[in-house]
Amino acid sequence: MELFGYRKLVAYKKAKGLVCQTYLLLKKFPSIEQHAMCGQLRRAAISITSNIAEGVNRSSIKEKIHFIEISFASLMEVSSQFEIAEELGYITTEERLSIDKIIEEIARLLSGLRKSFIIQDS
Repeated sequence: MELFGYRKLVAYKKAKGLVCQTYLLLKKFPSIEQHAMCGQLRRAAISITSNIAEGVNRSSIKEKIHFIEISFASLMEVSSQFEIAEELGYITTEERLSIDKIIEEIARLLSGLRKSFIIQDS
């Protein structure tokens, strides 16, 4: 039996995959970025999963929605930073497009999760 319900969520599983992909891509970044963009990308990517986990375990619907919205904001932060990384030549266009597909899927899943909380509140 799974003790932590957030681990069953597809949004959480996909976001965890994005964290892993982020860490793999960050190995390609120049050392000058290790404490700047790399650190920020790591924090933003991990924030997605952390806020999903925290949000679904909150007692009020308002809090649940708030944490999912924070998760979505972190997802957009990751997206924008990978776009900049592509322009700086740290990752290829193909790598950015691949990440974008994952981000789009997670965005849809988070939107659905948020809507499900709103429906519960009705």
